[in-house]
Amino acid sequence: MDVHNVELVMSAVAPAQYPTDGIPEIALSGRSNVGKSSLINTLINRKSYARTSSQPGKTQTLNFYNVEQELFFVDVPGYGYAKVSKTERAKWGQMIETYLAERTTLRGVISLVDARHEPTKLDVQMVDFLHYYDIPVLVVATKSDKISRGKWNQHESIIRRSLSLTPEDDFVLFSAQDKSGKEEIWQWIEKHAGLGEKNGI
Repeated sequence: MDVHNVELVMSAVAPAQYPTDGIPEIALSGRSNVGKSSLINTLINRKSYARTSSQPGKTQTLNFYNVEQELFFVDVPGYGYAKVSKTERAKWGQMIETYLAERTTLRGVISLVDARHEPTKLDVQMVDFLHYYDIPVLVVATKSDKISRGKWNQHESIIRRSLSLTPEDDFVLFSAQDKSGKEEIWQWIEKHAGLGEKNGI
């Protein structure tokens, strides 16, 4: 998609606050500081539209970005940040679970992991959750530019095995630095959001 118009229309914590436009939504999930904001900025061709922060755990709401009036990107609070209280983490967890399990306009989830490391226990739990609810998932391994290309297959194998991905599960290595993986991610988004059908592609 050629993106020109993007608007952060809502920061929500409960279903009553979600948009009512009925347009498809793609959620982005991952642990704190894995690179969700950087991915969103890359996808929408902006340098700093989605808020990037040096403080992990800063995003505490579901942020709805309207892209070209055709699609919402939903930035989900990062998980696994130790300095957030257990009570706060539980509250976020319930908010995220409610959204993912019950939102009828949700068309898929981009689950971000760090390409350099084996997925965390919480990464595994998130993908298991998405599989359980039969929600289409694209695993995006960020910061791939920090790995030599000769080791990409090895790192992909480790991540796939750790997350119990099947050959049918989609996987993309991504770098916000050189934009590698961007086109593949957009192809997945357009397919699952039905944008190609809408545009007659």
